[in-house]
Amino acid sequence: MFKLARLHNDESGITALETAIILIAFIVVASVFAFTILSAGTSSTERGQEAIYAGLEQVESSMEVKGAVVAASDGTSLTSVAFTVGNVGGEPVDLTATADDRVVIIGYRDEDEFVNNVTWTVDWIVQNDTDNMLEEGELAEITVDLATDITSAPGASTPFTLEIKPPQGAVLNLERTTPPALDAVMELR
Repeated sequence: MFKLARLHNDESGITALETAIILIAFIVVASVFAFTILSAGTSSTERGQEAIYAGLEQVESSMEVKGAVVAASDGTSLTSVAFTVGNVGGEPVDLTATADDRVVIIGYRDEDEFVNNVTWTVDWIVQNDTDNMLEEGELAEITVDLATDITSAPGASTPFTLEIKPPQGAVLNLERTTPPALDAVMELR
């Protein structure tokens, strides 16, 4: 009888079983929290990746100047500036040059004046198709008319900037200084 009463008083097996159940419950709860945190991390990583790809897409559709920048003058000030552009790879750039349909905006800036939308024309040097899209492998010569939209066109020894702004991608800044003596046609550096 002594052993039977002692058997009922010893609850060490029950305590171990309760501890095991509590430990398993903690593990399950920790697993649920870990899954939630990992899911949130994956979701934020995907959003970050989307932002990076959107930024790369904006930068990819840029143009670059290929060759010399040539200016024409009337002897006292510049009348036009011409340069060749190419696509550096990425999305095509629409070079429709009619006044109502312009997608690319060219701005003029010097120490005295800023004009956001100057008149320009395009002549295709290398064109692989018949559209007005500047695609990889194509070259277009852009001529900016400074006599029409600029109040005081740059004279001798005048620094100025042309900003070529495509709808997507980086702005192409063309910074040049006119030479001390203006010729009818000259290369700007």
